[in-house]
Amino acid sequence: MRVTRVGVVGAGTMGRGIAQLAALGGYETVLYDVAPDLAAAGAEGLREALAKGVARRRWSEDEGRAASARVEATADLGELAGCALVIEAAPEKLELKQQIFSDLAAQLGPDAVFASNTSSLRVGDIAAGVPHPERVVGMHFFNPPPLMKLVEVVAAEGSSNQALAATTAVAQQMGRTPIRAKDSPGFVANRLARPFSLESLRMLGDGVADVATIDRVVRLGGGFRMGPFELLDLIGLDVNLEIARSFFAQGGEPERWRPHPIQERLVAEGRFGRKSGRGYHDYSEEREPDPELGIDAPTLDPKHLAKIDPAAEQILTRLFAQIANEAAFALEEEIASPEDMETAMKLGFNWPLGPLGFAELIGPDRAADLLEELQAEKGEAYSPAPALRRIISSST
Repeated sequence: MRVTRVGVVGAGTMGRGIAQLAALGGYETVLYDVAPDLAAAGAEGLREALAKGVARRRWSEDEGRAASARVEATADLGELAGCALVIEAAPEKLELKQQIFSDLAAQLGPDAVFASNTSSLRVGDIAAGVPHPERVVGMHFFNPPPLMKLVEVVAAEGSSNQALAATTAVAQQMGRTPIRAKDSPGFVANRLARPFSLESLRMLGDGVADVATIDRVVRLGGGFRMGPFELLDLIGLDVNLEIARSFFAQGGEPERWRPHPIQERLVAEGRFGRKSGRGYHDYSEEREPDPELGIDAPTLDPKHLAKIDPAAEQILTRLFAQIANEAAFALEEEIASPEDMETAMKLGFNWPLGPLGFAELIGPDRAADLLEELQAEKGEAYSPAPALRRIISSST
């Protein structure tokens, strides 16, 4: 199917960013919000962003002017008629998203594709009760959409190949990199990122090292732009805790996804991260920049890691082993192809390697041996994926 007109439901930050991408991609774009003032403000903010992009030479003045002319704002759902694709960017409430798509079905023909930007709800649940549910797919953008290149195209059990192909083509025309994801908890990127925070919290709880040391080791030896506790502080400990609880429940309460009591305690104390001035780090204090150690990260070379901290090798082997383990579980469940898993983490979270790259770095046998040792000592949070050695070895 050919898409020339795209609708976006929700004129908040995400919706406005998605509409900007659609307009720059050459699509006639309708930005809808139930509140007329929010719809108008969203379109105005979008045009301001286009002007800033011209000033920063991200696109030409002609391109910015043409994109701006393609955008129309409305509080009338009927104005979305004629859109071959409508992307919903409403709050994460199942009943709300279902109602939006049901209302849209009354306005648009049966061939129009409905895409949800959900990050935490099952697309199959959103599609339930919507006329022609085969046209409902997930189209998960990362925040902020104009800067983040990844889009997860999520296939629910009933999603048609036509709807998935159309959504993928639109994502590409928007200048994004689409990957195909199974309709499962966290889809791809958020699922594969689970060990980054959870294993770091377990190491903190075990007394392997303090917050500052773990962050420094992960930056200098792991090659990540931010340490796990810096990232949690940026996201917000309260927000991340809700995400952790949702993953734990949706996944059937596996021990490796159990929320950590340290996070529970800090949230109860009102330590939410940067927005409250204190989380794992105290933001009233300035921190010194990392030293130049001449390390080509990521690495597990003991000679290099010894320059960082005596605990560096333990920290990174535990972290990389759990990243490899989650990748093995994901491959077994076929949530995405190996190539898309690698792309997801590099583009969605700016990892220096994808999860299979980290698995290759540590080696699947070394990862499995370490997890078995930790499982015997600490419990089922370290249970190796049944096919960790075989699946990872064949995929790297």
